[in-house]
Amino acid sequence: MNGSTQYRTKQREELLAYLRSRQGHHVTVNEISEFFQGNGTPIGVTTIYRHLERMVEDGSVNKYILDKNSGACFEYVDKQHSCVQPVCFHCKCEVCGKLIHLKCDELEHIQGHLMKQHGFALDPARTVFYGMCEACRRNAVARDVQ
Repeated sequence: MNGSTQYRTKQREELLAYLRSRQGHHVTVNEISEFFQGNGTPIGVTTIYRHLERMVEDGSVNKYILDKNSGACFEYVDKQHSCVQPVCFHCKCEVCGKLIHLKCDELEHIQGHLMKQHGFALDPARTVFYGMCEACRRNAVARDVQ
């Protein structure tokens, strides 16, 4: 069996279909596992990791490691519309852990400024802004009002 057909299993194809359906979103291995468990087609966590790593190697999936305390996130990459083109950044809520995929013209201007004025090439796929998401802010305000 050659390398190009070796990993074309039903589980890999189901995993790829799931990732395509979540295009533009970051997912964790736990979220993927829960999805397949909920649909009655469980795929082992080890199998998910193995397939994801191979997809990262072949360029069909991006892997994000945001910090040493969080697990990796994965994102399906449409070859024509990857995270790098157009530029996107990431925001991570320090309360609930939610990861937000952010495309923002203002941040692109900052990226251009850093390059032009400071000679620094910012990597938007690895740039993470930490703070509090809208839902957590609303919950905090609601608790303060009570």
